[in-house]
Amino acid sequence: MTTNGPGRLNRRDVITGALVLTAAPSIVRAQASGARRNISSFRTHEWRDHFDEMGKGIIICDTTSKMLQHWTPGEGMRVYPTSVPMTDELTRRGYTSVVEKRENPGWGPTPSMRERDPSLPVYVEGGDPRNPLGTRALYLSWQYYRIHGTQDTRKIGRRSSSGCIGLYNPHIEDLYARVPVGTQVKLI
Repeated sequence: MTTNGPGRLNRRDVITGALVLTAAPSIVRAQASGARRNISSFRTHEWRDHFDEMGKGIIICDTTSKMLQHWTPGEGMRVYPTSVPMTDELTRRGYTSVVEKRENPGWGPTPSMRERDPSLPVYVEGGDPRNPLGTRALYLSWQYYRIHGTQDTRKIGRRSSSGCIGLYNPHIEDLYARVPVGTQVKLI
């Protein structure tokens, strides 16, 4: 603060100081409450709580925390933020496995997606910017369910899919390179 002589403040200094003191508690509260919400919903898992053995690897997709954890024998765990299904009705939970892997997968809407939105295209080629599967896809043993990339990065961290688990394209490319067919998967 500037002074107008020894020990004196001008009116501008007093008003500025009062405004800062008035706003400070609100700023601190907003920052603290935002951090608390994010921390409370993020929960890591221990693979042994869900599987008896690691086998070729393990993926756990947590739809509450909106994250995917991947364990590979000898490499430890990796965590990726995800998009998850929009509603509980679209969310399938339980055990499955990776049965196929595709680079630049093509996409066609499921019958239920077409029922909800008849304007969807019949098919979109892989590599097309309109393709919601991104650059890689891990096909699960459940019909129509995938772990895949996304062209729309705004979806990550949200309930935004029609059933699949979405990752940023660089993350699915990393995961794709590490996951063999036969990897165990659990959606919770």
